[in-house]
Amino acid sequence: MLVSSESRREQLEEFKQSGVIAILPKPFSVQNLNQAINATLDMLSEQNFDLELYDIDLLRVLVVDDSRMARNVIVRVLTNLGIKNIVQAADGSEAIAYLQDQGVDLVVTDYNMPEVNGVELTEFVRKSPTHGHVPVLMVTSESNDAHLQNVAQSGVNAMTDKPFEPHVVKQLLASILEG
Repeated sequence: MLVSSESRREQLEEFKQSGVIAILPKPFSVQNLNQAINATLDMLSEQNFDLELYDIDLLRVLVVDDSRMARNVIVRVLTNLGIKNIVQAADGSEAIAYLQDQGVDLVVTDYNMPEVNGVELTEFVRKSPTHGHVPVLMVTSESNDAHLQNVAQSGVNAMTDKPFEPHVVKQLLASILEG
């Protein structure tokens, strides 16, 4: 958890990309503090996650982010939900190479990555005869409306902000995997 009086978007972006679980702004309200503490506690505790259409033990997830720290946070949240079969890729090009040989049930990808970004990766997934049906969850710290509209049009099933909040992710996964 990061406690900061920083309000510049560029600086906050750097913190979000580094894998910060929660950002507590100064001065903060009781609601801000509760949110940050709950997000941190969610990261530390395992939660049962039952799906009707998928066996959680067999669910195959590809996590794509150029930040190792951010990947670790995402993997930890997914692992705490009971998802064990997780493969990681450091960027979209590595993810595409993996998908050319292997199948997955879900892709969780960052938006901002070098070489092949999350939008380009999602477009690859959507155009693939093998993977076109695979749900894509986009994780982004972007707040630019034009970028977010571009992301939405790429074919993602859901988007969530960084920091990656476990209770939100659980709801989104249930929605896109069961919906």
